[in-house]
Amino acid sequence: MSIDPNRPVSGKWFEELTAGTVVRHATRRTVTETDNVLFTTMTMNPAPMHLDADYASRTEFGKPLMNSMFTLALVVGLSVPELTLGTIVAQLGMSDVRFPAPVFAGDTVRVDSEVVEARASKSRPEAGIVVFEHRAHNQRDELICQCRRAGLMYRRPGGTTPSAAGGQS
Repeated sequence: MSIDPNRPVSGKWFEELTAGTVVRHATRRTVTETDNVLFTTMTMNPAPMHLDADYASRTEFGKPLMNSMFTLALVVGLSVPELTLGTIVAQLGMSDVRFPAPVFAGDTVRVDSEVVEARASKSRPEAGIVVFEHRAHNQRDELICQCRRAGLMYRRPGGTTPSAAGGQS
């Protein structure tokens, strides 16, 4: 596996992603009704809680909820420029996904990410496995989404040896 030296990179290399590293992502995003309707219909989710304002008005929320899968995708997307753009080989999985508070059209989402684990890959000396915990808050500082995401991250080209960032495990 080789890295194209001409492609843009703003993400962090494996060696920069040590456990305890926290990144407060620069880009925030106000979500809209259009986001919700488009995502919900593109993913074939007919839940009236996302699409039917009359139905939603009679629920405990009083209005349509943003699709939680949209929220999750947005949380990961907001983290990409500072964490993984140009430096990830592949996303390996997600776990511990929670939505502790609802998200509505008009809410502004911000994300912080913490590296909770980093280890050298046993099978790929040019990469390491990093587990991120993403935490998203709305404009009222309420936690709206939390998840863990594992990524196979490139080592810096021409950089350190496999044992320099946590060793083999």
